[in-house]
Amino acid sequence: METRFLLSNFNFEISLIKAANIESGSNLSPSANSSGKDVLGDGGFAECSGLEIQMDVQQIQEGGRNDGVIQQVGYAKYQNIVLKRGMFYNSDNKLATDVWEWIQSVVGGSLPVSRYDGIIKVYGHRKNTSKDAPIIATWAFDRALPTKVSGPSLNAKSGDVALEELHLAHEGLRMLID
Repeated sequence: METRFLLSNFNFEISLIKAANIESGSNLSPSANSSGKDVLGDGGFAECSGLEIQMDVQQIQEGGRNDGVIQQVGYAKYQNIVLKRGMFYNSDNKLATDVWEWIQSVVGGSLPVSRYDGIIKVYGHRKNTSKDAPIIATWAFDRALPTKVSGPSLNAKSGDVALEELHLAHEGLRMLID
């Protein structure tokens, strides 16, 4: 039986899973050090933003057509996923440092750069304390890279979390429907 650690004050949970390694000139294939389900971490967060896709629309003027322009679909632009006030934990329900190690390896120039796919689960309210909160929405994003991380302001009088803010650039976003 799988037990899931959910921080009671957090409404969002995220899982980061090793993404497939894409090399120039090759087909999509799992990276050599990945089993396909290489989990970087699971985390609970109080705030999540950036679930946004913006489509470029290209306007084409057609010769002889003076009453308007043709609208064509252009590129999709994805906003960074921004996670605020949370932490990543491991299977022992202890603080996971793997996310910090991933960020340090990217900053340090380790090659190949590890990328992670993510799943964000949005939880509703609990009806009673003995049952888990229902999942009301699930989002997935592809091939994320860290772009910014902020640790908490350390204060002995407060119970700050491990990450104040984490920004993730990614290459695709979709809402999963059950």
